[in-house]
Amino acid sequence: GTADAPENTLYAIELAKKNNADAIWLTVQLSQDNQLVLYRPSDLDALTDKNGMVSNYTAKQLSQINAAYKFNQKNNAKLPARQTTITTLENVLTQYPDTTFYIDLKSPDANPETQAQAILALLNKTKAFNQVRFYSTNDSFLKALKPLSSQTQLFESRDETRTMLANSVMSHQCSVENDKSATRWYGFELHRKVEVVEKYTLGEARSPATLSWDKEAIDCFRKNGNAYIIVFGVNNESDYQLAKDIGADAVMVDSPKAF
Repeated sequence: GTADAPENTLYAIELAKKNNADAIWLTVQLSQDNQLVLYRPSDLDALTDKNGMVSNYTAKQLSQINAAYKFNQKNNAKLPARQTTITTLENVLTQYPDTTFYIDLKSPDANPETQAQAILALLNKTKAFNQVRFYSTNDSFLKALKPLSSQTQLFESRDETRTMLANSVMSHQCSVENDKSATRWYGFELHRKVEVVEKYTLGEARSPATLSWDKEAIDCFRKNGNAYIIVFGVNNESDYQLAKDIGADAVMVDSPKAF
């Protein structure tokens, strides 16, 4: 709900739920005292009136920082401070025990093993294993989590997802061999701008391109097993219709209110 409210705040979660979102996508980072807190950019200056990295502050210090500062300025608003500070994932899971959350691990400087242990401790404490599923563009974060508990739910590697999608869309190759006993979860943009690199003996050439899901790609990902596919960046009616037509399971939108 980034178009409707200050992202990753309790206010945004509440508003998205009121606007009938089926699940909530959150972004978390690791604080100085190894607490998982809700924040996406690499610097606090992007959204707040502070600066520096999240890891420079404790969870208690972050809870005093207004995550709606830039949103309020842009929209000439004054949202309630109690619902718009940087909160902990523990607080969210405690307040919303019946809500499904997809958690994007975004810490630019966290140790993967330290973060994984913090996540495991939190899930054990809140008993929220079935409530959350973890995603990251950093494969090392998911690899550190995977062996700790069979209960932890994960998305598949983004790198693997991109490779499979590119092979399907560009060369119509499908080499997916899923385990039929398990459902695999994938998340990727419906349309993603990429760069195609062609290598020559004497150098290389680069061309901009767009990687887009189609029905063939969806069918490929579901070959030999179940796959649940969420497409990102769906913010207009035509993209929603395309996602529906090709058989995506869910879409991530900027504005649940608009949808």
